[in-house]
Amino acid sequence: MWSGHNKVWLHYVKNIIAADVYSAVFLASYIRYTDISHNYLSSIEIIDLQKYKVIKQQSKVRLALEERCDDVPFVFAVGKN
Repeated sequence: MWSGHNKVWLHYVKNIIAADVYSAVFLASYIRYTDISHNYLSSIEIIDLQKYKVIKQQSKVRLALEERCDDVPFVFAVGKN
């Protein structure tokens, strides 16, 4: 996979695990970008077992993450892939 080179996975700040510093910096900047722009909302859906429904719309997912997932049991954020 790395053409014979031995790579060591290192644990960086904010729970980033990467094989080298450049990969860790790229991953940290990408995570920051998605956090600021809320692009991750298109890949998450909310499963509400109390109301028997799945929330897929980005605006409703954002509201559910802010309001329901912390306080209400049986409400889960799930990745679509």
